[in-house]
Amino acid sequence: MSKTVREILEENEFLYLSPYATKSAESAGREIPVGKCDIRTDFQRDRDRIIHCKAFRRLMHKTQVFLSPEADHYRTRLTHTLEVTQIARTVARALRLNEDLTEAAALGHDLGHTPFGHAGERLLQRVYSPLFRHNEQSLRVVEKLENNGKGLNLTAEVRDGILHHTGGSGEASTPEGRIIRYADRIAYINHDIDDACRAGILEETDIPSELRKILGDSHGKRIDTMTKSIVRASVGGKIMMEPEIQKATDKLREFLFESVYKNPVAKGEEGKAELLLARLYEYFEKNPGKMPPEQKKWLEREEKSRVVCDYIASMTDRYAVTLYRQIFLPRMWNEGNRILAID
Repeated sequence: MSKTVREILEENEFLYLSPYATKSAESAGREIPVGKCDIRTDFQRDRDRIIHCKAFRRLMHKTQVFLSPEADHYRTRLTHTLEVTQIARTVARALRLNEDLTEAAALGHDLGHTPFGHAGERLLQRVYSPLFRHNEQSLRVVEKLENNGKGLNLTAEVRDGILHHTGGSGEASTPEGRIIRYADRIAYINHDIDDACRAGILEETDIPSELRKILGDSHGKRIDTMTKSIVRASVGGKIMMEPEIQKATDKLREFLFESVYKNPVAKGEEGKAELLLARLYEYFEKNPGKMPPEQKKWLEREEKSRVVCDYIASMTDRYAVTLYRQIFLPRMWNEGNRILAID
């Protein structure tokens, strides 16, 4: 019997990939066993399941840094995810690690992120639980919430990479998963600087000269420096940056926090966003029956506060604003007795 495309791909991984790479054929598998695909490895299949899920589509309308930007070129949570994926795949390919696993984990890493960026995360930490973390919510999305409560049934390695992509969450069990944390940081440091310059909050020359000298004096040069540093420094399945580049990257991140993430111009609307979400959370805590059917069905098996948290976390920026208007703002009748929301 001739081999399937998947079997050939799996064999090629053993021939080409690094001894430290995670091989598709050696995956720990899924929580619910399913038949193999003839043309895709398990990690390729996970990538496709993530791309086609609803949570992935919602990322296009979730804030990265600037709330609900109307200009065409500001990043959203979706474009951030794509930039993380590109950087992660570049590193994985250079190190001869498993690109498919890397890609799937990168594409899924922010599926549980809240509306209005980290403002939404802070709000849920305050009203739901101080232990709320978007990486854990991303895991919850793929394990339980997607696919009408069945989850996406992803492989253990992809779920592990999603969970451990951020600081304070421990280290991923695979080198591919460990790449995601670096790629995430490289992406957001550089594209947030780019967006801040576009918004007139920063100039490239505001970046300390010693950091520009080490990392580069443009968006592309900095990404190139950081990415190549990982490729040069990583060895034996351990993913790292060269010490000088790591130190400069950390200092650039600190600069970004002071200049952008705490900037009253860039973040002036976050307080309003948190108030909006707080009122929505309080409303649905008191009126759980007002949630859509897709959310209400969870009340039979989860605590009310957990269901409301999941609902709030799933919202896009514009959905949250529209819902707030419908619930809390007055309406008026027009001549045809059609209700019009007051903007």
